[in-house]
Amino acid sequence: MKSNTEKFGKTPHQPSLWTRADALKVHADDPTTTQPLVSANFPVLSNEVFIWDTMPLRDMDGNITSVDGWSVIFTLTADRHPNDPQYIDENGNYDITRDWNDRHGRAKMYYWFSRTGKDWKLGGRVMAEGVSPTVREWAGTPILLNEQGEVDLYYTAVTPGATIVKVRGRVVTTEHGVSMVGFEKVKPLFEADGKMYQTEAQNPFWGFRDPWPFRDPNDGKLYMLFEGNVAGERSSHKVGKAEIGNVPPGYEDVGNSRFQTACVGIAVARDEDGDDWEMLPPLLTAVGVNDQTERPHFVFQDGKYYLFTISHTFTYADGVTGPDGVYGFVADSLFGPYVPLNGSGLVLGNPSSQPFQTYSHCVMPNGLVTSFIDSVPTDESGTQTRIGGTEAPTVEIKIKGQQTFVVAEYDYGYIPPMLDVTLK
Repeated sequence: MKSNTEKFGKTPHQPSLWTRADALKVHADDPTTTQPLVSANFPVLSNEVFIWDTMPLRDMDGNITSVDGWSVIFTLTADRHPNDPQYIDENGNYDITRDWNDRHGRAKMYYWFSRTGKDWKLGGRVMAEGVSPTVREWAGTPILLNEQGEVDLYYTAVTPGATIVKVRGRVVTTEHGVSMVGFEKVKPLFEADGKMYQTEAQNPFWGFRDPWPFRDPNDGKLYMLFEGNVAGERSSHKVGKAEIGNVPPGYEDVGNSRFQTACVGIAVARDEDGDDWEMLPPLLTAVGVNDQTERPHFVFQDGKYYLFTISHTFTYADGVTGPDGVYGFVADSLFGPYVPLNGSGLVLGNPSSQPFQTYSHCVMPNGLVTSFIDSVPTDESGTQTRIGGTEAPTVEIKIKGQQTFVVAEYDYGYIPPMLDVTLK
């Protein structure tokens, strides 16, 4: 397998590298980059459904947007099955952990609304059954387009395959709540090509998902971030000197890290409506470091591009590790080069005492970070846990140059709007 420079050749840009040397600087439980402990007595948004990835309604510039005073979020959602025989254990009790672990296979896009930016009320499914062309509806981004309430929902249509798609509908408000109407025609946009981005045929464990469209504040063009893996047959990738970085003596052995090939992908729209896209080489690769760079997104601040993504402990490569949480990089221009925030990339990780408490963080332009509760220990040994499937407490971070700092914690699922749009 070729190195980054050899692989992408003479292209518009060379991907930046998250190196093994960078990852060796990851330090768990640093209070400036660690999510506060989540109490095991957390409230649950709904006893009827699990929710996980949360996607606030926003405009194309990234601003979290309410409509007629109503805040709106979209979530990956699955019904809870407390009475289903397949989730009843040998003692006749509901096995919520097994039910929770099976949720991805039945994930659907739901929406919620609120007057307060919390205390969310369930609106229901965004698309009727049968509208989406695949079994699973996975994460993406809802964009409020105009004052007529039109919304483009970019998401990932999964099984069979994994395709970046979008569906256009409309948000309707009354004094009593919010409805989503007209989400009836799903348009496929693009799939992994096998040349820049790995396909399922190349690797059954590939990732290609999580579209995040945005308008570049400098050139005004419409782009999209997404999660991918660097193209090539599984196990064929080369972890060379560039991917290793400047490591100390004794850390040159990369083990089986060639299996970890995550990247943050980017595409550019050929039209103004976002119906026609061209994939470009990745902005960032993590070959030899990590296998997932999920839900990539930007915060534009002080003329810089702050690129955030989420990843897991279990997706790290041999010889490096880090907590589940948010990782970030910064550049002076869209196509980099990007350098890891805080020297390592770690921005907000779970504490080692509760390693799975939260995930799927979204950093908003106002510095607030939303996520969902996965599982929280209920005893000192950590052997007993409580499953979440609900909104986590919102955390605030401050971004200063190439550093970030945790500075505040707010209520569960607190996602206040940055601007309100009055519908016409």
